[in-house]
Amino acid sequence: MKKVSDDFLNSYMRGNMQVLRHHIYEYQKGLRHLILHTSTTDLENEITDLLEKKNVNYHIQKASDKKINVFFGDRRCISVLKKIGNKSLSDYTPEEDFILGTMLGYDRIQQCDRYLKRKSKSQSQSAGVYFTCDHRHVSASCQQEIQI
Repeated sequence: MKKVSDDFLNSYMRGNMQVLRHHIYEYQKGLRHLILHTSTTDLENEITDLLEKKNVNYHIQKASDKKINVFFGDRRCISVLKKIGNKSLSDYTPEEDFILGTMLGYDRIQQCDRYLKRKSKSQSQSAGVYFTCDHRHVSASCQQEIQI
């Protein structure tokens, strides 16, 4: 059983590196300016060695305990990512998410729809916050609700 697991793991790692090489090829041919490649932390050294050997700019962010997001491509795109900061993709603001999606070459209209949806959601979450004041702590009146 262990041999099957080792074979599966080796196959996965080889496949992951093949996809990475294809992404590098697309970048070098000018098809993309920025690529996001997700991989296991076990491959981080091999990935960075390959990117450095190919003289490709990159930035790595931790995605989880066992996964990394490897961004690589044009130095200006990498600089923008570094300015946004080293945070989880799920913590990006709607604006940061829009910028990243556009730099990655995602469909602009879909990015606009995604931005509007995320922005609307974030605004509705902050607009509907209620504070209930207990009269014992505020005044002699009963409870009041204040909407922000």
